[in-house]
Amino acid sequence: MQNFEFYNPTRIIFGENTIPKLADQIPAEARVLILFGGASAERNGTLPAVREALNGRFTREFGGIEANPTFETLMKAVELIRNEKLDFLLAVGGGSVIDGTKFVAAAVDFEGDPWSILTTHGANVKAAMPLGTVLTLPATGSEMNSFSVITRHATREKLAFGSPHVFPRFSVLDPTRTYSLPVRQIANGVVDSFVHIMEQYLTYPADGLAQDRFAEGLLLSLIEIGPKVVAEPENYTLRANFMWIATLALNGIIGVGMPQDWSTHSIGHELTARYDIDHARTLAIVLPSMLRVRKDAKRGKLLQYAARVWNLHEGTEDERIEAAIVQTEKFFESLDIPTRLSAYEIGEEGIDPLVAQLDAHGMTALGEQSEITLDVSRRVLELSL
Repeated sequence: MQNFEFYNPTRIIFGENTIPKLADQIPAEARVLILFGGASAERNGTLPAVREALNGRFTREFGGIEANPTFETLMKAVELIRNEKLDFLLAVGGGSVIDGTKFVAAAVDFEGDPWSILTTHGANVKAAMPLGTVLTLPATGSEMNSFSVITRHATREKLAFGSPHVFPRFSVLDPTRTYSLPVRQIANGVVDSFVHIMEQYLTYPADGLAQDRFAEGLLLSLIEIGPKVVAEPENYTLRANFMWIATLALNGIIGVGMPQDWSTHSIGHELTARYDIDHARTLAIVLPSMLRVRKDAKRGKLLQYAARVWNLHEGTEDERIEAAIVQTEKFFESLDIPTRLSAYEIGEEGIDPLVAQLDAHGMTALGEQSEITLDVSRRVLELSL
């Protein structure tokens, strides 16, 4: 196991009817900007509940943050904050709204071009506004981590940054707020959470016994409840477990001291930037092919994954590995999420532009051992057709 430091200051407030506790978490004198996405936050009662909890406080609202939050939209929020002299941010939504809010928090007092926060992956962030969240869509784990992914619409770039300055101060997780979500979004959230775990788990053996078992337990739980979560929208037990699993998948705990991959995400971001495919659906396309192409480098962990997660013990090593990958594909497809580029009418002609994007963004040595060159990425994409 590698040396590590672990720090996570986010307070989690979990359970039904917890939004009123916002009043205890935000200073009474704060000038608050509430950020959200579309009209669903109003329709499902979440925004009204937030307003009631903050009744009497100075608040402003900023809506319209996209499913892939754009730099252009978020800079309008930055301008509003500066003009109104606001000093606390509250994200109400899923990972996109929370990611966008983190960027806004870092950009308000940033000296220089705010886009450089993304191009340096957050290395130049020295401070940020305080923020909290009310989570409505379990998926990204952004409610309890320090990472954010932002798209620049004008240049079709989708880049990530991280900084300890953008950890949420608190996050309110009320599973009942997920009841009205479309089936597509819930299915996406299950796959997103699953691949977050895989990026930290399925690398090479590193003697992290607790981390491995924790990751495997989360994967098994998602496999068990994933289809049920989609089919039973108002089952509190299922939604509560899913919400907490999605948070644990990317709050840092299962990745400490372990090698991590993230190549599937890097390639997936380029697919989203170019073709506007839902983030989770790009991951379902890329991951199986990535595992097949990287079979030898990941052999030890793939065999462990086959045995512990899918209970596969018969056949040769290669047969067990392939069977585990097939089971992974079947799991994604059971959620009505395709695992091939052809499902989105992308053929061979789409490969070169994607590889060019990876090259332009410096994604030329990806993976836990920096062995995924542009040629390897091309093979992964070709195998995903």
